[in-house]
Amino acid sequence: MESEAPSRRYPVVMARDSEKEPGRLKTMWSIFQMTRKNDRLALPLLLLALLGPIVVATVLAIVFRQDTLFLILWIISGLLVGLMLMMMTLTWRAEKIAFGQIEGRPGAVGAVLKNGLRGNWTTSEMPVGVNPRTQDAVYRAVGKPGVVLIAEGPRERLARLLGEEKRKVKRIVPNVPIHVIEIGPDSDLELRKLTRAMRRLKRTLSRAEVMAVANRLTSLGQSSLPIPKGIDPRRVRPGRPR
Repeated sequence: MESEAPSRRYPVVMARDSEKEPGRLKTMWSIFQMTRKNDRLALPLLLLALLGPIVVATVLAIVFRQDTLFLILWIISGLLVGLMLMMMTLTWRAEKIAFGQIEGRPGAVGAVLKNGLRGNWTTSEMPVGVNPRTQDAVYRAVGKPGVVLIAEGPRERLARLLGEEKRKVKRIVPNVPIHVIEIGPDSDLELRKLTRAMRRLKRTLSRAEVMAVANRLTSLGQSSLPIPKGIDPRRVRPGRPR
């Protein structure tokens, strides 16, 4: 019986190995198709980003009366710049669509914090406080600006939950600045600009202090109540055809 076990595993391993991830070009093409279907302005903007630098480079070469070789070099340079701008534009429009799909959904803030913050930030995609009835939530991040509490939901429903989290943080780290950012229907801040707003906060802590504050706040724990997780807005990929 024991000699049959390995042979049963091999087909499973081979099947998994055969399911390769799509290549980069195929992935970019899938992202382009998704973006084009959901954004009417995507295709015109991509064409403008690609052709604009080529036209400008060609006109400049003609105006300065360069010879054929320089004209070709100018066109190639414009093409390279156009390709770069086109990729940047595609990323921008795809991310905008992805954020629009998860905005307003429970757990969206957690997905952004997990995938959008780098450097000396300590955070989690799970909230530290949740209203089980409405699924309004409060998330916590620790960085050089101090402690940042991100409220997800309507402002009037989150006042009590935010107040509780503030008191907890002050009790553990009384001398650390606390910042509050609201993401919801009555907030002027868009979900896709959340991490940018956090990075713009005034820095007051060193790297060592950030780690010390994060370790002390770990004792507070996180909410054990389940809450739907958001999707990764920075890794948009259509489903693989079956």
